[in-house]
Amino acid sequence: MVATVAPAWWEILAAEELAHVTVEPPRPGRSEPFPDDLDPRVASALIAQGITALYVHQAETWEAIRAGGNAIVTTSTASGKSLAFNLPVLDLLAREPKSRALYLYPTKALAQDQTRALQAFGVRGVKPAIYDGDTESERRWQTRKWANVILTNPDMLHVGVLPHHDRWGDVLANLRFVVVDEAHVYRGVFGSHVGNVLRRLRRLARAYDSEPQFVLASATIANPAQLAESLLGEPATVIDSDTAPAPERTIALWNPELIDAELGVRASSLGDASRVLADLVSRGLRTICFAKSRKAVELIHRFTSDRVEPAVAARLTPYRAGYTPAQRRGIEQRLVDGELLGVTATDALELGIDIGSLDCAISVGFPGTVSSLRQQWGRAGRRSPGLAVLVASEDALDQYFMREPETLLTRTVEAAILDHANPRVLDGHVLSAAFEGPIDAKDSETLGPE
Repeated sequence: MVATVAPAWWEILAAEELAHVTVEPPRPGRSEPFPDDLDPRVASALIAQGITALYVHQAETWEAIRAGGNAIVTTSTASGKSLAFNLPVLDLLAREPKSRALYLYPTKALAQDQTRALQAFGVRGVKPAIYDGDTESERRWQTRKWANVILTNPDMLHVGVLPHHDRWGDVLANLRFVVVDEAHVYRGVFGSHVGNVLRRLRRLARAYDSEPQFVLASATIANPAQLAESLLGEPATVIDSDTAPAPERTIALWNPELIDAELGVRASSLGDASRVLADLVSRGLRTICFAKSRKAVELIHRFTSDRVEPAVAARLTPYRAGYTPAQRRGIEQRLVDGELLGVTATDALELGIDIGSLDCAISVGFPGTVSSLRQQWGRAGRRSPGLAVLVASEDALDQYFMREPETLLTRTVEAAILDHANPRVLDGHVLSAAFEGPIDAKDSETLGPE
């Protein structure tokens, strides 16, 4: 569907470099009342935040968890997946504060973001704390002792929790929920390692007479049931009906000017991305620009700062790996507070951290998968109409998409594939499991028959 784009970015999209523009129409949401068995204290906390009903997929997740099994929620960006998995955890801890929940995130920023979200609910008895490489040693034993929602990452679980399970006995014995957010990133060799770490966690929990339920949250993928079973070693109910409302989104494909037709040389995608970013932020549009490397992030930021007024340049920043924890959190907070107009970032900001209301998202070069591209574009236009731009590089695939835009826009998302039984991965985890406790035949139920 092609339509007239919003006036705020009309002049930008009238440029000769525009290869294609389309408008995705808004989608209405579908909701249900709070479940009858939801703890009244949790219901009151939701209402205090302006939440008076659940989206249908959130209610379906609640029912799946109440039925006693595992679940995987796979819906689009900004569809309320966090509330879907937080709700049963909050309900449990409001009733049984001594129970424990473990949240696994692929990045520290996501753990920080979710900690703020849990604290904002203000449910009495819910005590979240982060346990990662940035956690001071004095704070670590305190977290084990008093926190009932522990937010960490798979690597910390592997090196800091499972080998030292004797220190974590009370946590494991009372572990009722394990939440695995952004589960779609656990694919390939990395996913195979995470799958084995989760199996070892299940084994140790069982040794402490605990059988936690697992709730996975993922961006839209082609094989949610297979991914969940590959990671956990047991099945999970799939909730994939996206019932959250979505505002109108304009999608633009931008192809830099052809400088040498014979050689196929085009203008720099970094330069063009900075030009688009500068035009957008100069109009007061809050924009995020994704690039593939730290160097590209810094160059786009520098080029953009040179194109805009000093007052606007002061509200721009890069965001990439390599910052101190304090620097990262400072940038994230400035985004949430609306202080920043534009940020150039690597995929460190692609995942679901809440960075406030953004108007536009720019992707510099196709990121490799449709799933990743949709994640990047989904960072903007969450509450009001948004603009998503792909600035093509000279890469052959990018240029193909510029010539055949429908092959990109109608392309289905990819499957997330992993093999926990990969011998090069499995051997090390078997040794780790043996260190954690003697292995016998019954461990095939958790570690797998391999």
